[in-house]
Amino acid sequence: MSINQARIALFEQDLHKTFAIEHLQIEDESHLHAGHAGAATGGGHFKLTIVAPEFKGLGLVARHRAVYAALNRHIPTEIHALTINAIAPGESGSSV
Repeated sequence: MSINQARIALFEQDLHKTFAIEHLQIEDESHLHAGHAGAATGGGHFKLTIVAPEFKGLGLVARHRAVYAALNRHIPTEIHALTINAIAPGESGSSV
């Protein structure tokens, strides 16, 4: 298991503690940022897609804040950059 695969497992645990997740996908995009100054610090670049009922009625910023709060202990050491797609069940894009 690579270091980022181990990190992703920890991210998943923390997200499951916070949200009633219907779908979760975390992709390691660190290889796309090799040589980037932030990559040199050891933090990875990740893309997160999450479907959870807690996002219903929340705007984009509130959804992102909720995800950042759930993953706070990993920022900025394990997570340097995070792309977030946070969706409530039944919304467009939730059939991922």
